[in-house]
Amino acid sequence: MDTRFTGVIPPVVTPFKDGEIDFESVDKVVDFLIDNGMNGLFVGGSSGEVAYLTDAQRDAVAERVIKHTAGRVPVLVGVIETTSARVIEQAKRAEALGADAIVATCPFYAINDMAEIEDHFRAIAAATSLPLFAYDVPVRLNGTKLAAEMLVKLGTEGVVTGIKDSSGDDVAFRRLVQLNDKAGHPLVLLTGHECVVDGMLLGGGDGVVPGYGNVEPRAYADMWAAAQAKDWDEVRRIQDGINEGFEIVFVPQGRSGDARGIGAFKTAMEAQGTIATNEMAYPVKALEGETKEGVVAIARSRGLV
Repeated sequence: MDTRFTGVIPPVVTPFKDGEIDFESVDKVVDFLIDNGMNGLFVGGSSGEVAYLTDAQRDAVAERVIKHTAGRVPVLVGVIETTSARVIEQAKRAEALGADAIVATCPFYAINDMAEIEDHFRAIAAATSLPLFAYDVPVRLNGTKLAAEMLVKLGTEGVVTGIKDSSGDDVAFRRLVQLNDKAGHPLVLLTGHECVVDGMLLGGGDGVVPGYGNVEPRAYADMWAAAQAKDWDEVRRIQDGINEGFEIVFVPQGRSGDARGIGAFKTAMEAQGTIATNEMAYPVKALEGETKEGVVAIARSRGLV
């Protein structure tokens, strides 16, 4: 297992101002996360609104994060695209920009079976020298769930370095942990299920990629430290507190998933002063009015504002 990629690796949000990427705020976010104990950064993920960005914007954000991080922690870059050829193009650009690892999903829009998905990951790995993480997020990928047996096989063969599991399927994650352990633990297993990280770490997970970590990173760092010390009562206590703060995503009603989750994170971060505005990528509208006030009130109750 490549221990460089264990611990807390939040998916960095992409700040906007007047319709353009706010690079000054990007720098602030990077410093905020690293100063609060993050073990790595993941740029170009769902919380980074990667699907809304042009190729030029993706490259610009990745380049800025890598440059400003300046080797303090590893930077993983999402190479999320519809098909293998397009992912490989993204991967080559990420490598040229100085990424420490890349993160790829299975193909989407294209509808492939598991054998074709296996070939997809093999092709990506063969096209770059960077460690490859498979991103398992069925809600965004035609409902496709990556097979645990395939992932462990690719890990054993050195094709895939790790998994970012955002499936929300705790039974499948626990099964993946056991299969990985039986194979000698070749894969780094990171959960994206940020409200049950305590259970995932107790069950054998190697870390977490929490979108809410953009808002409250220190709590995740403390939880990781407590887990390393096997102080599971403390791990649960911290997780309970995190879950109280995570209530911000349930304040927006009748909005898109991106507006509820990422929109709530950005609204809290704006109130904290980490980013200049809670603006979202077009056409998603920022939270405002009573909804915005409700999010800030919860953040304030956690002492975050």
